[in-house]
Amino acid sequence: MFIYNLFIYIYKSAICILSFFNPTIRSMRKGERLAINTIARMRGKGERWVWVHAASLGEFEQGRPLIERIHAHNTEYKILLTFFSPSGFEIRKNYQGADLITYLPLDTPRNARLFVETLRPEKVYIVKYEFWLNYLSALRKNNIETYIISAIFRPSQPFFKWYGSIFRRCLTTFRTLYVQNDESVALLRTIGINNAVAVGDTRFDRVTDIASSACLLPLVSQFAENHITIVVGSSWDPDEQLLAPYINRHAAGGIRMIIAPHHVEPERIAQLTSRLTCRYALYTDLKEDSETDFDVLIINTIGILSSVYQYGKVAYIGGGFGVGIHNTLEAAVWGMPVVFGPNYHKFREACELIECGGAKAISNEQECAEALDYFISNNSRHAELARDYVASHIGASDIIYKETF
Repeated sequence: MFIYNLFIYIYKSAICILSFFNPTIRSMRKGERLAINTIARMRGKGERWVWVHAASLGEFEQGRPLIERIHAHNTEYKILLTFFSPSGFEIRKNYQGADLITYLPLDTPRNARLFVETLRPEKVYIVKYEFWLNYLSALRKNNIETYIISAIFRPSQPFFKWYGSIFRRCLTTFRTLYVQNDESVALLRTIGINNAVAVGDTRFDRVTDIASSACLLPLVSQFAENHITIVVGSSWDPDEQLLAPYINRHAAGGIRMIIAPHHVEPERIAQLTSRLTCRYALYTDLKEDSETDFDVLIINTIGILSSVYQYGKVAYIGGGFGVGIHNTLEAAVWGMPVVFGPNYHKFREACELIECGGAKAISNEQECAEALDYFISNNSRHAELARDYVASHIGASDIIYKETF
């Protein structure tokens, strides 16, 4: 534990120095410092609290279905939602499903002890990968009901290494480990952790909830109507390099493309449009009476991509030529076969979509064109496979909720 705490204090010092130069880190550090006092001020006498922790925005989306079930059916509880990353906190700090949203103070022994003793939660849910040893120790010492959800374990993790005894001990904090697959259950049993249950990934519940409440987008609908439409989600420049020649060639044949870049700053939009020789329009420029006689619609705003997918036949998901692909399930839930780049192997759902026929991975322009052409020509069969894959994996949030409340 000494080495772990030493690392935490070194990290704390580095963050302190960086905060003088980076406003985002400075804001995060301020939020961490204020968190415990905020909880002390907001917590009323006799209140019952549930604490849900998500590292960042992606983990929040996994935890959100459970949060909303607790919020809807257990009004006697208040919910604290904490984030480690600014990208999660800043985007969701006004989320209405939680009663209080804060940063999680850095995992020093003092912070962990004060945080847990101040909040005094009855139940704690940690989403996926957060194993802060001092917090888990404080929860264990206070005998607080603690769970991890949507976790996935791999042999490369410290728990399964010769030096991992301290990390193995932290796993004993959890009353139940709700993991994504049977492989994780089997792996945990090799180190004596026998209270893991494979219930699946709560992201399937989340994308299903999103689809059921999707916004209608009349301008997008008008653009896609009576055309074969490819929706490109969260694209980066390497993705667009492959896609631009395809749509430039096929636009005259009636194929249309909706492109939602991962970043929508003007310079990124200009970079994208410089690759297009066909007609295009920006979503923010469209009006109710706008003509739609163009070939590419560029979504130069954020927050509507999950609803845009409902108007497409085939999806291309970006990020596969970088650190990894973005969310394939938001497209697949609409019955869209999915194409993506080569860096997908750490995403279980992407591998399984390929196995069931709902997706193809590509590594160059020719493979990209062939995959898009194939899914356009054989759309109905593969659309059904993608839709059925998502439908067969929903329900993890309901299982966790019913077993823990």
